[in-house]
Amino acid sequence: MPNPLQGAQFALAAHRINQLPADLGAEVAFAGRSNAGKSSALNALTGHKGLARTSKTPGRTQQMVAFTLPLQVDGSAARLIDLPGYGYAKVPEDLREHWKHEIDAYLHRRQSLRGVVLIADIRHPLKAFDQMMLDFCVATALPCHLLLTKADKLSRNQAAQSLATIRRGLGEGVTVQAFSSTAGTGLDDAREAVVALLGRRRIDQASA
Repeated sequence: MPNPLQGAQFALAAHRINQLPADLGAEVAFAGRSNAGKSSALNALTGHKGLARTSKTPGRTQQMVAFTLPLQVDGSAARLIDLPGYGYAKVPEDLREHWKHEIDAYLHRRQSLRGVVLIADIRHPLKAFDQMMLDFCVATALPCHLLLTKADKLSRNQAAQSLATIRRGLGEGVTVQAFSSTAGTGLDDAREAVVALLGRRRIDQASA
C-alpha cells in the first residue's frame, strides 16, 4: 500500500519550544528512551533511511527535530516532532534538566500536538519514563500509540506474550503494537496509527 508518510523532510532542530515551527496545523511527537530505536522507527515509517540520525551511540538526538509531511490536515501543515531521547545519553545534568523542562512545556502548551508515539523496546518491561509519559497522556486525554520496537529479536510467541502483558496495563486512549524497523513488522499498521493521530482534534479545541 502507498506510504502516507513518504516525502517527509527535515525542517529544523530547536533547542527551545519557541524555536519550533509556527503552532499551526497538526503534529505527532515521537518520544522514548535513547536506546529504544526511535530514529530507526522514524526512518522506517517515512521510508527515508537518512531522515532521522541513527547512531551506535544512543542519545545523539539532543534537540527537538521537526519534519514536515507532504500530507495536510484540514488544509494545514502536518509534522512529525522527534523529541530528545531520554534516560541513556551521557549528557550533563543541566542539559537533562533543560530537556525535562522543555519537553514538559511542549506537551502542555503545543496546540498543534495531536498525539504521541511512544517508542519502547518490546524485550523489556516499560521503564519509569515510559510509564510517566503514558500516565500524562491518559490524564490529559492526549492519544498515545505505543510502538514496541525490536520485535524481530523475539520469537513470534514471545512477542505476542510481551504485547499481551503490556496491553493489560495500559490506560484509556493508549493503543499498542509490536514493531520492527528491520523486518518491517507492523509497518503499515504503525503508519496508519500516525495518520490517525494527525487527524485527531484536541479535546480542548474540539470543545471550544
